[in-house]
Amino acid sequence: MKGKTDLKSVRALLLEGQVIPAHPLALTDGLRLDERRQRALTRYYLAAGAGGLAVGVHTTQFEIHDPKTGLLDPVLELAAETAAEADRPLVKVAGICGTTRPAVAEAVRAAELGYQAGLLSLAALQGVSDAGLVRHCRAVAEAIPLFGFYLQPSVGGRVLGYEFWRRFVEIERVVAIKVAPFNRYHTLDVVRAVAESGRTDIALYTGNDDNIVGDLLTGWEFRGRRQGFAGGLLGHWSFWTRRAVELLALIKRRRAAGGPLDDLLTLGAAITDVNAAVFDPAHGFRGCLSGIHLVLQRSGLLKGIRCLNRAERLSPGQRSEIDRVRRAYPDLNDDLFVSENLETWLR
Repeated sequence: MKGKTDLKSVRALLLEGQVIPAHPLALTDGLRLDERRQRALTRYYLAAGAGGLAVGVHTTQFEIHDPKTGLLDPVLELAAETAAEADRPLVKVAGICGTTRPAVAEAVRAAELGYQAGLLSLAALQGVSDAGLVRHCRAVAEAIPLFGFYLQPSVGGRVLGYEFWRRFVEIERVVAIKVAPFNRYHTLDVVRAVAESGRTDIALYTGNDDNIVGDLLTGWEFRGRRQGFAGGLLGHWSFWTRRAVELLALIKRRRAAGGPLDDLLTLGAAITDVNAAVFDPAHGFRGCLSGIHLVLQRSGLLKGIRCLNRAERLSPGQRSEIDRVRRAYPDLNDDLFVSENLETWLR
């Protein structure tokens, strides 16, 4: 047991606003864990300035939660062990999946490994009532503080309305919510629920890869209470992460100073264009994991596109689209930073 989570410190870090990459999975040709490159990815995120890591989430491939793979525990343990190399506080978030019994078991184990929050997917509870979902969330919250998760339905999530989120934020051990429905109406439901709850200790994190900058710049107001996003927990930030850290720092400065935001909105459109190539919305996001792997392969961090689900592959035309955005937005990649440090991370 790593000790009880210091909720006050975790909340402070999350409310400050962090770049939290959703950690990919490095595999060998035989689809076994490539520990050397898995560590290198973690070290990359630490060196880039990320304020946390999210492990065992969609970008890590949900298949690792299947006990038959035997991968969940080793992947969580390896990331936590490597993150300990950092000389600064980090928020370690573990993906939690399944119905209540397996989800609680995953939460208990994640807490034992030193994870301070569980990103709770509700994809396994399709058709369960709001009351049943809240009971499930409360049970998991007893084992680990909750990072709520609105996962877009196109990759396995379900629609979660305002009433659910209003009840969810009444759970005392909720520390944050990742809002990733890729839908402005559904995003608004979560923001409104947090604002109208009166709670100021729950951080909102964008997972809307199609509107990252827009989310981070927007302030909502409900009944006189202002609410906004503190940072992001994103698959998009699993690559070109140093640029993401610079982006969030710039947005924080500009929010504080006020003034025109046209240039940032233009930058946001460029980032969305990159995301469209990598995450493959043109084909229902079928190539999103493969797209991330290709970008990381191009930088040298991964050896190839290797997914546990063999149906995960690049979509027709996706490779050329990724080539296009790499050429179109050279200032958004950090390949030089990676090339200068890769051998150190692979040690």
